[in-house]
Amino acid sequence: MERDELAGWLRLALTPGVGDGTARRLLAAFGLPDAVFGQSQAALEQVCSAAQAKALTAVPPDFEGALARTWQWLREADGTPVARAIVTLADAAYPPDLLQTADPPVMLYVMGRSHPALTRLAEQAIAIVGSRNPTPQGAIDARLFARSLAASGLTVVSGMALGVDGAAHDGALDGAPPEMELATVAVVGTGLDRVYPARHRELAHRIAQRGLIVSEFPLGTPPLNQNFPKRNRLIAALSRGTLVVEAALASGSLITARLAVEQGKEVFAIPGSIHSPQSRGCHALIRQGAKLVESVQDIFEELQPGAGLHDSALAADTDDEDAAPHGLLAHMGHDPVSLDALGARTGQSAADLQVALLELELDGQVARLPGGLFQRTARG
Repeated sequence: MERDELAGWLRLALTPGVGDGTARRLLAAFGLPDAVFGQSQAALEQVCSAAQAKALTAVPPDFEGALARTWQWLREADGTPVARAIVTLADAAYPPDLLQTADPPVMLYVMGRSHPALTRLAEQAIAIVGSRNPTPQGAIDARLFARSLAASGLTVVSGMALGVDGAAHDGALDGAPPEMELATVAVVGTGLDRVYPARHRELAHRIAQRGLIVSEFPLGTPPLNQNFPKRNRLIAALSRGTLVVEAALASGSLITARLAVEQGKEVFAIPGSIHSPQSRGCHALIRQGAKLVESVQDIFEELQPGAGLHDSALAADTDDEDAAPHGLLAHMGHDPVSLDALGARTGQSAADLQVALLELELDGQVARLPGGLFQRTARG
């Protein structure tokens, strides 16, 4: 993209009061941005409001500074393994599934391995979303499912938030074969010159090395609350289906699932404990028709009926169901349990139980939960 072309698109995107919907109507009526800005105010008012038309005749505040920053951001990646690009509605690399949504962004900022792969991403991607505060088992499930799906050749799409999102990206990076074009794609709610949350800085670097980070928001955009639900429509659109690992009844993950349904995509949900608030969103989705998922094979068979996963992909996802738990694990079950309840079930003293639980916790077979509760993990 040349600087003059960038200037036209950026000015259209930054004009106050002109959102994506109005911008798309203007582009449909007049052509490329330069043609839009070549119109008289009277002509513009045939397509948009008088206030919007007046705003379009003036250069947006700090436009030159924004243009300089964006151009510099693009040029900084020249000659590096991590490419940067801006994909517009007029670009052949614009994701076709995103064009079919009700509100496609006028511009996408992209950073990573191969932005032309966006055009075929939805054919080979699965979104994994869930709670920012998952249970230990939820985080493990997100990581294991992502690892297995990536090993099978599916790109994992998520939002790079804390919790399930981060675990999903991490699992995909761990499971994807080295030659895979895009291991994972992060759709974020800030400008791409920022990393949010800050603790995911190293994760963002790894995603950019082996996948893509995508945003519809201009450089410098801070982590505003309203931007995160908005970006969820991109997560749904860039995937063949959406897997919800854990979610409360009122959560962004359920928004993503609803958007996936509206877009004609598959929705999958992992059931959980009836006592866990983090499972209620998944149970609600299952009641509404989402496919109950117990293994990656459930997902793969829905997306490609009759096909089977590679043995390496299944190995990471399957537990030895014939191996019965023994000792304290057998008394714990799979729901969160208190020390008092374990004492009643086993007849052991609190001191003995604390020692045994600590050993299991250090071995990764038990997780300590808030409120003095304990729960078996996938290893237990």
